[in-house]
Amino acid sequence: MADQRSNGAWMVTPVGAGPVVRRVVLGIVLVLTLLILIAPLALIFSSALSQGIAVFFRNLAEPGTQHAILLTVIAALIAVPLNILFGLAAAWSVTKFNFPGRTLLIALIELPYSISPIVAGVAYLFVYGTTGLFGPIIEILGIKVMFALPAIVLASMFVTAPFVARELIPLMQVQGTDEEEAAVTLGASGFATFVKVTLPNVRWAVLYGAILCNARVMGEFGAVSVVSGNVRGQTTTLPLQIELLYQDYNVAGAFAAATVLTAVALFTILIKVVLERFSPDTHGRAPGH
Repeated sequence: MADQRSNGAWMVTPVGAGPVVRRVVLGIVLVLTLLILIAPLALIFSSALSQGIAVFFRNLAEPGTQHAILLTVIAALIAVPLNILFGLAAAWSVTKFNFPGRTLLIALIELPYSISPIVAGVAYLFVYGTTGLFGPIIEILGIKVMFALPAIVLASMFVTAPFVARELIPLMQVQGTDEEEAAVTLGASGFATFVKVTLPNVRWAVLYGAILCNARVMGEFGAVSVVSGNVRGQTTTLPLQIELLYQDYNVAGAFAAATVLTAVALFTILIKVVLERFSPDTHGRAPGH
């Protein structure tokens, strides 16, 4: 930072704020954005539509792709609400109570960020597989976990477990416990306090985390590819279907399926921007200010 005196007052000028440096930096950002983000996205849509709009919709209507889309949506409809409940419970626990192991619990919530999804998938095989830790019990009960929908949901929940909790914990820490304590003092039960006081204060963060969680569930590849078995027409989610189509040299079909995930990603970004623009921040400023 450089200090300059103007009209008797000191002004702070950012280092590198000259026109040349500014143009160079902006130019680098624009070039990298074009090469890394815009060009691949444009290629996806152009390749998907390269054989015409009719072929594009015919590729999307292909039974394998339709089943993959349906399975992906079902997995998201199960995993996202469960992770919302987990995130709320975890955030409530670590921000409203002091207990031994609180720091360890926070670290465990963050653990999926640092573990490869492939490793998580293999771990689930050793826990819930036929020869895994709980395999004999699961087999006796006649429950099929691995290479079926339950395994896909479990793997999806693991990789997205921190999303909602990570949005809620900082916000709930800033808000403190004054309002909850006041509600309890006035005779409200714990459940009523949560529903009428805590939840309304964090509803935007819950929605924000849920949106990010949903996008990751629908796009997860690594962990799901291990636990699902990747059985065509049965356990292939949309990312797995894209890989299968590409391996079959059906490039147009693969890119057509990829446009669905791309559209989900772009829609997620749009909602994220809207939420950031119109939701109040943690300091209570009005939306849009």
